[in-house]
Amino acid sequence: MTTHDRGAAKPSAPAPSFFEFVALIALMMGTTAFSIDNLLPAFDQIRADLSVPRASDLQLIVTAFMIGFAIMQLVFGTISDVIGRKPALMIGLSIYALGCALAAMTDSFAVLLIARGIQGMGAAAGRVLSVAIVRDRFKGQEMARVMSLSMMVFLIVPVVAPSIGSAILLVGSWHFIFLAMFALAVVLAVWFAIRMPETLHPEYRVSFSVTGIVRGMRLTLTNRKAFGYATGMGLMMGSLMAYVGSAQQIFDSEIYHLGVWFPLAFSSVAAVMSVASFLNSKLVRTVGMRHLSHGGVIGFTLVGAVQVGLALAYHGQPPLILFCGLLALNQALFALTVPNFNSMAMEPLGAIAGTASSFIGFYTTLLGAVLGMLFGQAVAGSVLPLVLGYLVLGLLALGATLWAENGRLFGTRVQGQN
Repeated sequence: MTTHDRGAAKPSAPAPSFFEFVALIALMMGTTAFSIDNLLPAFDQIRADLSVPRASDLQLIVTAFMIGFAIMQLVFGTISDVIGRKPALMIGLSIYALGCALAAMTDSFAVLLIARGIQGMGAAAGRVLSVAIVRDRFKGQEMARVMSLSMMVFLIVPVVAPSIGSAILLVGSWHFIFLAMFALAVVLAVWFAIRMPETLHPEYRVSFSVTGIVRGMRLTLTNRKAFGYATGMGLMMGSLMAYVGSAQQIFDSEIYHLGVWFPLAFSSVAAVMSVASFLNSKLVRTVGMRHLSHGGVIGFTLVGAVQVGLALAYHGQPPLILFCGLLALNQALFALTVPNFNSMAMEPLGAIAGTASSFIGFYTTLLGAVLGMLFGQAVAGSVLPLVLGYLVLGLLALGATLWAENGRLFGTRVQGQN
């Protein structure tokens, strides 16, 4: 039985303005980036304090978070279709806060990885529910616009997070970084509880049903465009996860040895992504999601090929400025592609937005985490494994796009679809 049978639900809070809505969604999404990027400058300190044998083992701090993050995305969207978006988010933030507290108190690398997994499980609620809430209120190009604006704000987090982490390390140990994450969870919980009404449409609220969950996942898997674009997202996420996981090794400990300048290099690349997301939010209405994303994935692959050529020419260590410039260009193309892929994957699935967002989030994150670990762990004194990942995953994402569109790129605009 649905609440369509019981009557319409009343809003639990006054609706926020458009820009406050975007800011809330961005903070929900940004919790994930903050949980990863502000910890990167602490990797050397964590390695020394916890006696971690290999620098590449520190990438497990990112991988453990992302695996927990992937698994629980299957849960939160489904739960939110039953109990509503607000209660589901509060449960997720409570789990996230528990992981923060455990990480802040531990002196064991194994326990730290467990705590990171718990953090990721809780953070999954923000990722899934941000997409579901936007899909509750918007569709088509308007959904892509909101997601792009949210992504723009969200991408400011990687610009500032490493510097925040470095600043915290000036006054305390890496444990204090986890206390900052705990504080962020409290702020988000209070703000969301006060300002965001329940957005789940009454007619879409369902009773818990394993059959219904399986049906929703089957609809997602069997919808060619939804699954094709989700696969493209996951492949491109793999390149991002490889970069984030290996960034400290590349910029600091093994290749370019930037030391205190590592946050600046990392933030510069992230800033370009943020600008590209803003441009996407402006262009999506006039150019269209397909034109932007199809051009983006082609450009992403071509730049990956150039990166591989340079890495080979310079024996795995291209000039820093050239490497960062091409990396930033590829991340900008990523920002023109992935938000639109996400919107196009969700577009046919409005009636099961929570379950669909859960499954798509689980699938893309797990695929990205595994592929990112595969290419990131191979980084050892050379950027070649990373940029080879960009090329290979770009080619595969382009193939997934072609499959989703039945072999067509830059398809003609169909009213109500693009």
